[in-house]
Amino acid sequence: MASMTTAPTSTLVLAAPPGGWGSALADSLGIALWRIPVVIASAIGVYLAFLVLVRIFGARALTAWSTFDAVVIIMFGAVAGRAVLGHPPTLAAGLIGLVTLMVMEAVFGQARNLRQLRGAVASAPEVVMAHGEVVERALRRQHVTEFDLTSALRRAGVSDPSQVQCVIAEPTGALSVLRVGEDINPWLLRGVVGAHLVTRQDGDGGSGESGTSD
Repeated sequence: MASMTTAPTSTLVLAAPPGGWGSALADSLGIALWRIPVVIASAIGVYLAFLVLVRIFGARALTAWSTFDAVVIIMFGAVAGRAVLGHPPTLAAGLIGLVTLMVMEAVFGQARNLRQLRGAVASAPEVVMAHGEVVERALRRQHVTEFDLTSALRRAGVSDPSQVQCVIAEPTGALSVLRVGEDINPWLLRGVVGAHLVTRQDGDGGSGESGTSD
């Protein structure tokens, strides 16, 4: 009986961390006071760097994922997380980093509502296809490939480019497809770069038809 009661006790002693459970939990869950501003500054720096990279490479980098893109994005997240948490990573450091990122997102979310700052925070929507014609310069600016464009047209059920009134690259990276025959309220095109291509083509189309009939 003595050997049976001693065995579990010795096992627990061997499983205990070297400095005891109190010290181990403090090291894993807590954070030194001097590390708090370091974690906050790292989170702000990672957020701003991410914002700059999205502005350079376009929001499509976050929405149009191939298998390779997904792997790269996961690696980016791992690197960014490591940079924010520092060494050693703890629960408190993770919570502070998450709160900082959420605050930054809330601040920049409000900035998007200000017309003066909207262009600096997020790219404006832009027409990349008007009346069946691809706007090559807009495709390059928005980092949209023709494969992305044709894929969006297929998803919208478009069987021929002539059925397209316009395609707009949104700030979220999505592609909005509007078909020929749909009346577009000018309010929906407010702030869209290249909106004149849609409205002007409508007018040109009418004059072209009358010239042909002559």
